[in-house]
Amino acid sequence: MPESYPAPQGERFLDLCGLDPPAPLMRVFEALDAAPDQPLRARFPREPFPLYAMLQAGGWVRRTVARDDGSYDVLISRKA
Repeated sequence: MPESYPAPQGERFLDLCGLDPPAPLMRVFEALDAAPDQPLRARFPREPFPLYAMLQAGGWVRRTVARDDGSYDVLISRKA
């Protein structure tokens, strides 16, 4: 986990590196549907720009952190 932000209690993690589109986005939304009240941290091989508008439209907030290896962690949770 990057040191840029602390892991919330009950956070789930998905490593989506190595998957071909659209599998990463589908897996994110499957995980969010399965447990909408638990934060989700998803790792992507590149910044997932298409995901951001989808999350906002669905009532989610996100925080993106660039990692030293070039991947991106996106922490997703419900809007308060």
